[in-house]
Amino acid sequence: MGAHVVKVGLSPLIIDLLKRDIITCLSMNSAAAIHDVEIALSGKTSEDVEQNILDGTFGMSKETGEFINGVLRTAVAEGTIGYGQALGKALQKVPRKKMSLLAACYSLDIPVTVHAAIGTDIIHQQPTMNGAVTGEMTFRDFKVLCSVLQDLGNGGVAMNFGSAVILPEVFLKALTVARNLGPKVQNFTTANFDMIQHYRPRVNIVQRPTQKNGKGYMFTGHHEIMFPLLCGMIKNTLGKR
Repeated sequence: MGAHVVKVGLSPLIIDLLKRDIITCLSMNSAAAIHDVEIALSGKTSEDVEQNILDGTFGMSKETGEFINGVLRTAVAEGTIGYGQALGKALQKVPRKKMSLLAACYSLDIPVTVHAAIGTDIIHQQPTMNGAVTGEMTFRDFKVLCSVLQDLGNGGVAMNFGSAVILPEVFLKALTVARNLGPKVQNFTTANFDMIQHYRPRVNIVQRPTQKNGKGYMFTGHHEIMFPLLCGMIKNTLGKR
Protein backbone atom coordinates (compact mmCIF):
# COMPACT_ATOMS: atom_id res chain seq x y z
CA MET A 1 0.00 0.00 0.00
CA GLY A 2 0.97 3.59 -0.58
CA ALA A 3 0.62 6.61 1.68
CA HIS A 4 -2.71 7.88 0.35
CA VAL A 5 -4.53 4.94 1.92
CA VAL A 6 -3.52 6.22 5.35
CA LYS A 7 -4.11 9.87 4.55
CA VAL A 8 -7.77 9.33 3.60
CA GLY A 9 -8.49 7.59 6.90
CA LEU A 10 -8.75 3.91 6.00
CA SER A 11 -6.54 2.60 8.80
CA PRO A 12 -9.47 1.51 11.05
CA LEU A 13 -10.87 -0.69 8.27
CA ILE A 14 -7.46 -2.26 7.64
CA ILE A 15 -6.97 -2.88 11.37
CA ASP A 16 -10.35 -4.62 11.47
CA LEU A 17 -9.26 -6.98 8.67
CA LEU A 18 -5.98 -7.61 10.49
CA LYS A 19 -7.86 -8.59 13.65
CA ARG A 20 -10.07 -10.95 11.63
CA ASP A 21 -6.99 -12.73 10.19
CA ILE A 22 -8.03 -11.72 6.68
CA ILE A 23 -4.91 -9.66 6.04
CA THR A 24 -1.93 -11.83 6.94
CA CYS A 25 0.86 -9.46 5.90
CA LEU A 26 0.94 -5.70 5.41
CA SER A 27 3.61 -4.05 3.25
CA MET A 28 3.94 -0.33 2.70
CA ASN A 29 6.26 2.28 1.29
CA SER A 30 8.12 4.60 3.63
CA ALA A 31 5.67 7.46 3.08
CA ALA A 32 2.80 5.33 4.38
CA ALA A 33 4.84 4.52 7.48
CA ILE A 34 5.52 8.23 8.01
CA HIS A 35 1.83 9.14 7.89
CA ASP A 36 0.96 6.21 10.15
CA VAL A 37 3.55 7.32 12.71
CA GLU A 38 2.43 10.95 12.60
CA ILE A 39 -1.20 9.99 13.19
CA ALA A 40 -0.18 7.82 16.13
CA LEU A 41 2.01 10.56 17.61
CA SER A 42 -0.05 13.66 16.84
CA GLY A 43 -3.46 12.55 15.65
CA LYS A 44 -2.96 14.19 12.25
CA THR A 45 -0.64 14.19 9.25
CA SER A 46 0.15 15.96 5.96
CA GLU A 47 1.24 19.51 5.16
CA ASP A 48 0.97 22.13 2.39
CA VAL A 49 3.75 20.95 0.08
CA GLU A 50 3.21 23.64 -2.56
CA GLN A 51 3.61 26.40 0.01
CA ASN A 52 6.41 24.91 2.09
CA ILE A 53 8.59 23.87 -0.86
CA LEU A 54 9.07 27.57 -1.65
CA ASP A 55 11.07 28.39 1.49
CA GLY A 56 12.68 25.02 2.19
CA THR A 57 10.54 24.07 5.18
CA PHE A 58 8.73 21.17 3.48
CA GLY A 59 9.24 18.00 5.49
CA MET A 60 11.45 19.68 8.07
CA SER A 61 9.30 18.96 11.13
CA LYS A 62 11.96 17.42 13.31
CA GLU A 63 9.62 15.31 15.47
CA THR A 64 8.81 12.86 12.65
CA GLY A 65 12.40 12.42 11.54
CA GLU A 66 13.80 12.16 15.04
CA PHE A 67 11.25 9.53 16.04
CA ILE A 68 11.53 7.25 12.99
CA ASN A 69 15.26 7.62 12.42
CA GLY A 70 15.87 7.23 16.14
CA VAL A 71 13.82 4.03 16.33
CA LEU A 72 15.66 2.55 13.35
CA ARG A 73 19.07 3.50 14.76
CA THR A 74 18.27 1.81 18.07
CA ALA A 75 16.63 -1.27 16.54
CA VAL A 76 19.35 -2.06 14.01
CA ALA A 77 21.47 -3.47 16.83
CA GLU A 78 18.75 -6.00 17.72
CA GLY A 79 19.83 -8.23 14.86
CA THR A 80 16.66 -9.57 13.26
CA ILE A 81 13.97 -6.96 13.91
CA GLY A 82 13.02 -5.06 10.77
CA TYR A 83 11.81 -1.57 9.81
CA GLY A 84 8.08 -2.15 10.24
CA GLN A 85 8.33 -4.25 13.36
CA ALA A 86 10.65 -1.74 15.03
CA LEU A 87 8.23 1.13 14.45
CA GLY A 88 5.26 -0.98 15.55
CA LYS A 89 7.05 -1.89 18.76
CA ALA A 90 7.97 1.73 19.49
CA LEU A 91 4.39 2.88 18.90
CA GLN A 92 3.03 0.58 21.62
CA LYS A 93 3.81 3.33 24.12
CA VAL A 94 2.03 6.25 22.42
CA PRO A 95 -1.51 7.41 23.36
CA ARG A 96 -2.99 6.96 19.87
CA LYS A 97 -1.55 3.54 19.08
CA LYS A 98 -5.06 2.22 18.30
CA MET A 99 -4.98 4.39 15.17
CA SER A 100 -1.72 2.88 13.91
CA LEU A 101 -1.36 0.07 11.37
CA LEU A 102 2.22 -0.53 12.45
CA ALA A 103 1.25 -0.82 16.10
CA ALA A 104 -1.65 -3.12 15.29
CA CYS A 105 0.51 -5.50 13.27
CA TYR A 106 3.10 -5.66 16.03
CA SER A 107 0.54 -6.37 18.75
CA LEU A 108 -1.18 -9.01 16.59
CA ASP A 109 2.14 -10.60 15.57
CA ILE A 110 1.39 -10.05 11.88
CA PRO A 111 4.30 -9.38 9.50
CA VAL A 112 4.52 -5.69 8.57
CA THR A 113 7.17 -4.49 6.16
CA VAL A 114 8.32 -1.02 5.14
CA HIS A 115 10.13 -0.58 1.84
CA ALA A 116 12.14 2.63 1.65
CA ALA A 117 13.90 4.10 -1.37
CA ILE A 118 16.53 6.42 0.06
CA GLY A 119 15.93 10.03 -0.93
CA THR A 120 12.19 9.71 -1.50
CA ASP A 121 10.92 10.68 1.95
CA ILE A 122 11.02 13.66 4.29
CA ILE A 123 12.87 11.81 7.04
CA HIS A 124 15.81 11.32 4.65
CA GLN A 125 16.48 15.06 4.41
CA GLN A 126 17.00 15.50 8.13
CA PRO A 127 20.26 15.35 10.13
CA THR A 128 19.10 12.26 12.05
CA MET A 129 19.07 10.20 8.85
CA ASN A 130 21.55 7.32 8.65
CA GLY A 131 21.69 5.71 5.21
CA ALA A 132 23.37 2.52 6.39
CA VAL A 133 20.77 1.99 9.11
CA THR A 134 17.81 2.72 6.83
CA GLY A 135 19.16 0.44 4.12
CA GLU A 136 19.78 -2.43 6.53
CA MET A 137 16.37 -2.14 8.18
CA THR A 138 14.40 -2.02 4.94
CA PHE A 139 16.50 -4.89 3.54
CA ARG A 140 15.46 -7.01 6.51
CA ASP A 141 11.84 -6.29 5.61
CA PHE A 142 12.47 -7.30 2.01
CA LYS A 143 13.62 -10.70 3.28
CA VAL A 144 10.49 -10.94 5.45
CA LEU A 145 8.30 -10.32 2.41
CA CYS A 146 10.20 -12.94 0.41
CA SER A 147 9.49 -15.44 3.17
CA VAL A 148 5.81 -14.53 3.39
CA LEU A 149 5.31 -14.91 -0.36
CA GLN A 150 6.41 -18.54 -0.23
CA ASP A 151 2.93 -19.25 1.18
CA LEU A 152 1.03 -17.24 -1.45
CA GLY A 153 0.43 -20.12 -3.86
CA ASN A 154 -2.72 -22.22 -4.26
CA GLY A 155 -5.36 -19.67 -3.37
CA GLY A 156 -3.54 -16.70 -1.88
CA VAL A 157 -4.38 -13.09 -2.69
CA ALA A 158 -2.03 -10.12 -3.10
CA MET A 159 -3.54 -6.64 -3.39
CA ASN A 160 -1.79 -3.38 -4.14
CA PHE A 161 -3.48 -0.17 -3.00
CA GLY A 162 -2.07 3.06 -4.33
CA SER A 163 1.64 2.33 -4.74
CA ALA A 164 2.55 3.17 -8.32
CA VAL A 165 6.26 2.35 -8.24
CA ILE A 166 7.90 1.09 -5.03
CA LEU A 167 5.66 -1.83 -4.03
CA PRO A 168 5.08 -3.20 -7.57
CA GLU A 169 8.85 -3.36 -8.04
CA VAL A 170 9.50 -4.85 -4.61
CA PHE A 171 6.69 -7.39 -4.98
CA LEU A 172 8.00 -8.69 -8.30
CA LYS A 173 11.52 -9.19 -6.95
CA ALA A 174 10.32 -10.77 -3.70
CA LEU A 175 8.09 -13.14 -5.67
CA THR A 176 11.07 -14.12 -7.80
CA VAL A 177 13.10 -14.93 -4.68
CA ALA A 178 10.22 -16.95 -3.21
CA ARG A 179 9.94 -19.00 -6.41
CA ASN A 180 13.71 -19.41 -6.68
CA LEU A 181 13.87 -20.93 -3.18
CA GLY A 182 11.82 -23.92 -4.23
CA PRO A 183 8.12 -23.71 -3.33
CA LYS A 184 5.77 -23.57 -6.28
CA VAL A 185 4.29 -20.13 -5.71
CA GLN A 186 1.64 -20.36 -8.41
CA ASN A 187 -2.14 -20.23 -8.76
CA PHE A 188 -2.94 -17.10 -6.78
CA THR A 189 -4.92 -13.92 -7.37
CA THR A 190 -3.63 -10.36 -7.59
CA ALA A 191 -5.45 -7.04 -7.80
CA ASN A 192 -4.43 -3.43 -8.21
CA PHE A 193 -6.60 -0.65 -6.81
CA ASP A 194 -5.86 2.97 -7.70
CA MET A 195 -7.40 6.22 -8.86
CA ILE A 196 -5.35 5.96 -12.09
CA GLN A 197 -3.91 2.75 -13.49
CA HIS A 198 -0.13 2.93 -13.96
CA TYR A 199 2.33 0.79 -15.91
CA ARG A 200 4.19 -0.92 -13.06
CA PRO A 201 1.17 -2.05 -11.03
CA ARG A 202 -0.52 -3.33 -14.19
CA VAL A 203 2.53 -5.29 -15.32
CA ASN A 204 4.26 -6.22 -12.03
CA ILE A 205 1.17 -6.91 -9.92
CA VAL A 206 -1.60 -7.95 -12.31
CA GLN A 207 -0.01 -9.46 -15.42
CA ARG A 208 3.46 -10.95 -14.96
CA PRO A 209 2.98 -12.76 -11.62
CA THR A 210 -0.22 -14.54 -12.76
CA GLN A 211 0.71 -15.49 -16.32
CA LYS A 212 -0.09 -19.11 -17.26
CA ASN A 213 -1.97 -19.59 -13.98
CA GLY A 214 -3.75 -17.41 -11.47
CA LYS A 215 -5.84 -14.33 -12.08
CA GLY A 216 -5.15 -10.60 -12.00
CA TYR A 217 -7.60 -7.71 -11.76
CA MET A 218 -7.51 -3.92 -11.99
CA PHE A 219 -9.97 -1.69 -10.13
CA THR A 220 -10.06 2.04 -10.74
CA GLY A 221 -11.56 4.43 -8.19
CA HIS A 222 -10.95 6.51 -5.09
CA HIS A 223 -9.54 4.52 -2.17
CA GLU A 224 -12.04 6.01 0.26
CA ILE A 225 -14.82 4.49 -1.87
CA MET A 226 -13.25 1.28 -3.16
CA PHE A 227 -11.71 -0.02 0.06
CA PRO A 228 -14.87 0.22 2.20
CA LEU A 229 -16.77 -1.55 -0.58
CA LEU A 230 -14.15 -4.29 -0.63
CA CYS A 231 -14.33 -4.68 3.14
CA GLY A 232 -18.11 -4.91 3.00
CA MET A 233 -17.97 -7.59 0.30
CA ILE A 234 -15.41 -9.63 2.26
CA LYS A 235 -17.41 -9.50 5.47
CA ASN A 236 -20.64 -10.30 3.65
CA THR A 237 -19.04 -13.32 1.99
CA LEU A 238 -17.57 -14.62 5.24
CA GLY A 239 -20.90 -14.11 6.99
CA LYS A 240 -22.61 -16.48 4.56
CA ARG A 241 -20.17 -19.32 5.20
